[in-house]
Amino acid sequence: MDSIIVTCAVTGSSTNYRSNPAVPITPEQIADSAVESARAGAAMVHIHVREASGAPSGDVALYAEVVDRIAQSGVDVIVNLTTGYGARFVPSSDNFRSADPSCNFAPPSDRTRHITELRPEVCSLDIATFNFGDDAFVNTPAIVREMSASIVEADVLPEIEVFEVGHLRLARHLIETGVLRPPGHFQFCLGIDWAMPATAAAVGFLRDLLPPNATWSAFGIGRHQFPMVATAAAMGGHVRVGLEDNIYLSQGDLAPSNAALVERAVRIIGDVGRRPATPNEARELLGLAPR
Repeated sequence: MDSIIVTCAVTGSSTNYRSNPAVPITPEQIADSAVESARAGAAMVHIHVREASGAPSGDVALYAEVVDRIAQSGVDVIVNLTTGYGARFVPSSDNFRSADPSCNFAPPSDRTRHITELRPEVCSLDIATFNFGDDAFVNTPAIVREMSASIVEADVLPEIEVFEVGHLRLARHLIETGVLRPPGHFQFCLGIDWAMPATAAAVGFLRDLLPPNATWSAFGIGRHQFPMVATAAAMGGHVRVGLEDNIYLSQGDLAPSNAALVERAVRIIGDVGRRPATPNEARELLGLAPR
């Protein structure tokens, strides 16, 4: 059976922990949940951090604590840190040329500081500018080039986040012009308002536009999470689950943990004749050094 990388997106920046208390908030909770997910079959964990209030954060010290706690656990797992914090832009109602105080829009150097300091094996790289709910998620080509340069210099593998087909086209251009290294690892982010739908047709369309030899994964949010696990696994991709994207194990049944979501994903990929990759198998698939 072909091995498949299972990624667990542990907490995200906006999942409502008041709707599901299993959503981890503190560095200790996030690290513990990541370790439990790895033991359940996740080869990679995707990490955001939050303030004690539950609000999203870009604090390097919080990332460092999570990374250290995972390392101290002795569990082998690929750590994938987000660089998405700092992309949300909301124009001020008084001056549309200025940012509203509620947004977290930040310069590229701030968004990659924890990457250059902590040097995880993988980090996310948003190619995306699009309407994200009622806000704008802004990553201009100039911003993406500057972030890419920092990530490449730190020798970290960027996981290229694709929300729309134009994002994939831009990523291909960055690879072809030497900004990013080939062949690229891509994450299809599906079912998010107002971007690509979580359908098999969308997965196939994006997959067929990938650069040669690229690896790819896909996830759907909310009720689309597990159908997209089955779809991506059947179509030759890798998969992502986690409380960042979905707080339910089944309709009306809150997920008790990230590990429970991983365990269900492992069962689904087994049903389509594949198995979860070990962390070192995942490293080989992604072109990372073994550990």
